[in-house]
Amino acid sequence: MSDETAPGGRSGPGSEQTEAAPSTNEEAQAAAQADALAKMEDQWRRALADNDNLRKRAARDSTQQRAQERAAVSLAWLPILDNLELALAHAPAGAQDPLVEGIAAIRKQAIDTLARLGYPRIDAENVPFDPRVHEVVSVVETDDVPPGTLVSVLRPGYGGPDNTLRPAAVVVSRAVTPDRG
Repeated sequence: MSDETAPGGRSGPGSEQTEAAPSTNEEAQAAAQADALAKMEDQWRRALADNDNLRKRAARDSTQQRAQERAAVSLAWLPILDNLELALAHAPAGAQDPLVEGIAAIRKQAIDTLARLGYPRIDAENVPFDPRVHEVVSVVETDDVPPGTLVSVLRPGYGGPDNTLRPAAVVVSRAVTPDRG
Protein backbone atom coordinates (compact mmCIF):
# COMPACT_ATOMS: atom_id res chain seq x y z
CA MET A 1 0.00 0.00 0.00
CA SER A 2 1.20 3.33 -0.85
CA ASP A 3 -0.86 4.94 1.89
CA GLU A 4 1.59 5.66 4.66
CA THR A 5 -0.48 5.61 7.75
CA ALA A 6 1.46 4.94 10.89
CA PRO A 7 0.04 3.01 13.78
CA GLY A 8 -2.21 5.15 15.95
CA GLY A 9 -3.77 6.99 13.03
CA ARG A 10 -0.92 9.35 12.41
CA SER A 11 0.33 10.22 8.99
CA GLY A 12 3.72 9.18 7.92
CA PRO A 13 6.87 11.22 7.40
CA GLY A 14 5.13 14.37 6.13
CA SER A 15 3.03 14.66 9.29
CA GLU A 16 5.67 16.62 11.23
CA GLN A 17 5.14 19.68 9.06
CA THR A 18 1.40 19.72 9.56
CA GLU A 19 1.77 19.46 13.35
CA ALA A 20 4.42 22.20 13.50
CA ALA A 21 2.24 24.67 11.60
CA PRO A 22 -0.63 24.69 14.12
CA SER A 23 1.85 24.99 17.00
CA THR A 24 3.56 28.00 15.39
CA ASN A 25 0.18 29.54 14.64
CA GLU A 26 -0.93 29.12 18.27
CA GLU A 27 2.32 30.65 19.50
CA ALA A 28 1.84 33.61 17.18
CA GLN A 29 -1.73 34.07 18.42
CA ALA A 30 -0.59 33.83 22.04
CA ALA A 31 2.15 36.39 21.38
CA ALA A 32 -0.34 38.70 19.65
CA GLN A 33 -2.77 38.34 22.55
CA ALA A 34 0.00 39.03 25.08
CA ASP A 35 1.04 42.08 23.08
CA ALA A 36 -2.57 43.30 22.90
CA LEU A 37 -2.94 42.71 26.65
CA ALA A 38 0.22 44.71 27.35
CA LYS A 39 -1.08 47.57 25.20
CA MET A 40 -4.44 47.54 26.98
CA GLU A 41 -2.68 47.50 30.37
CA ASP A 42 -0.58 50.47 29.26
CA GLN A 43 -3.72 52.33 28.09
CA TRP A 44 -5.45 51.49 31.37
CA ARG A 45 -2.53 52.81 33.44
CA ARG A 46 -2.40 55.97 31.32
CA ALA A 47 -6.15 56.48 31.75
CA LEU A 48 -5.75 56.09 35.53
CA ALA A 49 -2.90 58.62 35.54
CA ASP A 50 -4.93 61.04 33.39
CA ASN A 51 -7.89 60.65 35.73
CA ASP A 52 -5.69 61.31 38.77
CA ASN A 53 -4.17 64.39 37.11
CA LEU A 54 -7.63 65.64 36.19
CA ARG A 55 -8.83 65.20 39.78
CA LYS A 56 -5.80 67.09 41.15
CA ARG A 57 -6.21 69.89 38.60
CA ALA A 58 -9.92 70.20 39.39
CA ALA A 59 -9.17 70.43 43.13
CA ARG A 60 -6.46 73.05 42.52
CA ASP A 61 -8.71 75.07 40.18
CA SER A 62 -11.57 74.87 42.66
CA THR A 63 -9.35 76.18 45.46
CA GLN A 64 -8.11 79.03 43.26
CA GLN A 65 -11.65 79.88 42.19
CA ARG A 66 -12.83 80.04 45.81
CA ALA A 67 -9.90 82.29 46.73
CA GLN A 68 -10.63 84.60 43.79
CA GLU A 69 -14.33 84.82 44.68
CA ARG A 70 -13.51 85.47 48.35
CA ALA A 71 -11.14 88.26 47.30
CA ALA A 72 -13.72 89.77 44.90
CA VAL A 73 -16.46 89.84 47.55
CA SER A 74 -14.07 91.20 50.19
CA LEU A 75 -12.90 93.90 47.82
CA ALA A 76 -16.49 94.90 47.11
CA TRP A 77 -17.06 95.46 50.86
CA LEU A 78 -14.05 97.79 51.31
CA PRO A 79 -15.88 100.97 50.19
CA ILE A 80 -18.65 100.19 52.69
CA LEU A 81 -16.07 99.81 55.46
CA ASP A 82 -14.37 103.05 54.37
CA ASN A 83 -17.73 104.85 54.56
CA LEU A 84 -18.35 103.49 58.06
CA GLU A 85 -14.97 104.89 59.09
CA LEU A 86 -15.82 108.26 57.52
CA ALA A 87 -19.11 108.33 59.41
CA LEU A 88 -17.27 107.65 62.67
CA ALA A 89 -14.70 110.35 61.87
CA HIS A 90 -17.52 112.90 61.52
CA ALA A 91 -19.30 111.83 64.71
CA PRO A 92 -19.14 114.30 67.61
CA ALA A 93 -16.15 113.58 69.83
CA GLY A 94 -16.95 112.19 73.26
CA ALA A 95 -20.66 111.79 72.59
CA GLN A 96 -22.34 108.72 74.05
CA ASP A 97 -24.67 108.36 71.08
CA PRO A 98 -26.11 104.85 70.57
CA LEU A 99 -26.04 105.37 66.80
CA VAL A 100 -22.30 106.12 66.85
CA GLU A 101 -21.70 103.09 69.08
CA GLY A 102 -23.70 100.93 66.67
CA ILE A 103 -21.71 102.13 63.67
CA ALA A 104 -18.47 101.46 65.59
CA ALA A 105 -19.67 97.92 66.39
CA ILE A 106 -20.53 97.27 62.74
CA ARG A 107 -17.12 98.60 61.67
CA LYS A 108 -15.37 96.29 64.15
CA GLN A 109 -17.45 93.34 62.95
CA ALA A 110 -16.53 94.08 59.32
CA ILE A 111 -12.81 94.30 60.18
CA ASP A 112 -13.01 91.00 62.10
CA THR A 113 -14.83 89.33 59.20
CA LEU A 114 -12.16 90.43 56.72
CA ALA A 115 -9.48 89.09 59.07
CA ARG A 116 -11.27 85.71 59.27
CA LEU A 117 -11.41 85.63 55.46
CA GLY A 118 -7.62 86.01 55.38
CA TYR A 119 -7.35 89.79 55.01
CA PRO A 120 -6.23 91.33 58.32
CA ARG A 121 -6.14 95.11 58.65
CA ILE A 122 -2.84 96.85 57.84
CA ASP A 123 -2.69 100.09 59.80
CA ALA A 124 0.41 99.93 62.00
CA GLU A 125 2.57 103.04 62.22
CA ASN A 126 6.28 103.33 63.05
CA VAL A 127 7.08 100.09 61.24
CA PRO A 128 9.44 99.66 58.29
CA PHE A 129 8.01 100.24 54.82
CA ASP A 130 7.08 96.98 53.00
CA PRO A 131 6.21 97.44 49.31
CA ARG A 132 4.12 94.23 49.37
CA VAL A 133 1.56 95.74 51.77
CA HIS A 134 2.16 99.50 51.66
CA GLU A 135 1.63 102.14 48.99
CA VAL A 136 3.62 105.36 49.44
CA VAL A 137 1.43 108.41 49.04
CA SER A 138 3.80 110.97 50.54
CA VAL A 139 7.30 111.28 51.93
CA VAL A 140 8.24 113.41 54.94
CA GLU A 141 11.75 114.50 55.90
CA THR A 142 12.33 113.93 59.60
CA ASP A 143 15.05 112.93 62.03
CA ASP A 144 12.55 111.59 64.58
CA VAL A 145 12.41 108.12 63.02
CA PRO A 146 14.77 106.15 60.79
CA PRO A 147 14.40 106.58 57.02
CA GLY A 148 11.89 104.21 55.44
CA THR A 149 9.63 104.13 58.49
CA LEU A 150 5.85 104.65 58.26
CA VAL A 151 5.00 108.01 59.80
CA SER A 152 1.25 107.72 59.31
CA VAL A 153 -1.38 105.58 57.59
CA LEU A 154 -3.79 107.62 55.45
CA ARG A 155 -5.96 104.68 54.36
CA PRO A 156 -5.72 101.23 55.96
CA GLY A 157 -4.94 98.24 53.84
CA TYR A 158 -6.11 94.66 54.12
CA GLY A 159 -4.29 91.39 53.59
CA GLY A 160 -0.74 90.22 54.03
CA PRO A 161 2.48 89.99 52.05
CA ASP A 162 1.20 87.04 50.01
CA ASN A 163 -2.45 88.06 49.53
CA THR A 164 -2.84 91.82 49.67
CA LEU A 165 -6.44 92.82 49.03
CA ARG A 166 -5.61 96.53 49.15
CA PRO A 167 -2.27 98.08 50.16
CA ALA A 168 -2.23 100.64 52.95
CA ALA A 169 -1.74 104.23 51.75
CA VAL A 170 1.11 105.53 53.89
CA VAL A 171 3.44 108.45 54.55
CA VAL A 172 7.08 107.34 54.78
CA SER A 173 10.01 109.11 56.44
CA ARG A 174 13.15 110.19 54.67
CA ALA A 175 16.39 111.54 56.11
CA VAL A 176 16.65 115.32 56.27
CA THR A 177 18.89 116.79 53.59
CA PRO A 178 20.20 120.28 54.36
CA ASP A 179 20.73 121.25 50.71
CA ARG A 180 17.05 121.02 49.70
CA GLY A 181 15.51 123.96 48.00
